[in-house]
Amino acid sequence: MKLKTYISLFLIVASTSFVSAQVKFEAKVSKTQLGINERLRVDFEMNTDGDNFNPPSFADFTVVGGPNQSVSHSWVNGVRSFSKTYSYFLAPKKTGSITINQATIEIEGETYKTSPVTVQISTAVSRPNDPDNVENVADDNVHLIAEISKSNPYLNEAVTVVYKLYVSEEIGVSNFREINNPRYNDFWSQNIDLKGNQIQKGQFKGRNYRYLVVKKTVLYPQKSGKLELEPLSLDLTVQVPTSKRDFFGSLLTTEVHKTVSAGSKTLNVKALPEHGKPANFSGAVGDFDFKLTTSKTDLNATESLQAQVEVTGKGNLKLFQLPKLSLPSSLEVYEPEHTENIRTTLDGMQGGIVDNYTIVPQFKGKYPIPNLDFSYFDLKTETYKTISSGQLVVNVIEGPTNNTSSDSNIANVGEGKQRVIMNNEQFAFVKSKANLEPITSEPFFNSSWYWSSLLLPLMAIPLAMVFRRKKALRAADVSGNKVRKADRLAKKYLGEAKKALGQKEAFYIALEKALHNYLKAKLRLETSDLSKDHINALLLKREVDETVVNDFLSILDSCELARYTPFSEVTMQHDYDKAATTISVIDKQIK
Repeated sequence: MKLKTYISLFLIVASTSFVSAQVKFEAKVSKTQLGINERLRVDFEMNTDGDNFNPPSFADFTVVGGPNQSVSHSWVNGVRSFSKTYSYFLAPKKTGSITINQATIEIEGETYKTSPVTVQISTAVSRPNDPDNVENVADDNVHLIAEISKSNPYLNEAVTVVYKLYVSEEIGVSNFREINNPRYNDFWSQNIDLKGNQIQKGQFKGRNYRYLVVKKTVLYPQKSGKLELEPLSLDLTVQVPTSKRDFFGSLLTTEVHKTVSAGSKTLNVKALPEHGKPANFSGAVGDFDFKLTTSKTDLNATESLQAQVEVTGKGNLKLFQLPKLSLPSSLEVYEPEHTENIRTTLDGMQGGIVDNYTIVPQFKGKYPIPNLDFSYFDLKTETYKTISSGQLVVNVIEGPTNNTSSDSNIANVGEGKQRVIMNNEQFAFVKSKANLEPITSEPFFNSSWYWSSLLLPLMAIPLAMVFRRKKALRAADVSGNKVRKADRLAKKYLGEAKKALGQKEAFYIALEKALHNYLKAKLRLETSDLSKDHINALLLKREVDETVVNDFLSILDSCELARYTPFSEVTMQHDYDKAATTISVIDKQIK
């Protein structure tokens, strides 16, 4: 009877120990039901350290924070427990039932997957009026505003949109980025560079705020009626003070991820009046000057002159065409060279545009350049105005005399004069390849290609046998394959770290994976042996210089500190170069 009791107790203890030793990898969510304007936290938690963590795609969410990594070690009554968590903060993109797919990780050579998690997304919810709720505090103290210079402009009139981020003096904001960039359909748009942008002080709804101009855009509406401006949205991190205090009595702050939107705006665009619109009006709106000039008025035949049609001023300079120059057939005219000298500021486009014509007279005589008219809509008087260039005369002093009375492509000249032919066939296309083919060709049978195609397969048989034997030997080398696989992973993650330069979290996660996989390849370690003390002892034992070991450990320290402190792109590049150099030095010194 006692024997049976002991056996039962032994089986219970053994099964309990087996269950406690099982690997756990699971996904946990902060809530299963939330509004589309709320945030969801997803934790991927494991009780045994692993490598090569791959999260799901989060296709139906916007990742507003993470991945944040946390590790916990504890000893209770001589029993060690371990926990490692990857956390993400998500904003849903749509309502309905959304499934978060499986995440994967490699633990002790095995691949583990989480179970899919389904959450229900409802329409926007109103949060309770709780002054201690950090979400409410962030909502009340951070605002993104779009200031529009004019809400009812004319067609092709400049409209300025300035986006300002207002932040109250009680909280802080960092790490903001655009997540919904307006496309400005039905507008010509140009962003203004924000040089020397600084935080300023102002008031919003009667309260004192600090504000920062995050974007400036100049718009020119391209059709009349009600046009909607898409909203600009920013994702940012807000530091909110709490009611708790630290040891020295200072208020503690907490961080919350928030999305702010400027909201959509509507412009009522007025059409240009039909009354009084000139026949030659090409869409110019603003305040302009117009002139027609020539580089010379007296010249000889076959010499060239330049005629410039120029419009200067303020308005939609890039959105209309200049009047075309019409000249007599006796003046050879080339296609105009179009140049623009335009700068865009908050007041709109300013500068000038020019069509530069090259003119070559063929005969002696006086040739008038007809008057040109340029019409535009003046926003100050809200009327159409027309500017005339006036007629110019080109005096050709020396040259042959034109004796034809009709416009012809052949100009007849007097006795002793050269016949001038003007047509479009002066330059013919010259072929650069003859495309010749031989008259007779050698038959394939009994040719060198014929015998080569017969002998090559026979010669390939010994090579295939050698390759197969080498492949079998390589497959049997279990230890070597494990080392080569880890070495490939180190190179892979160093490559991934280089691609992620500028993205702090992704860069340092990839760099840490590369370093760990390299050690596993060179020292044949397991994941559980990758502690800093153990690494230090093993490298020194393999006669690696102490300075090189310290450099390697300092890179691991940087990977850990990157989750808690800001790192610049210059620092990331330095850490990457240092990691590559250190790995190369260890390869040479290790024994």
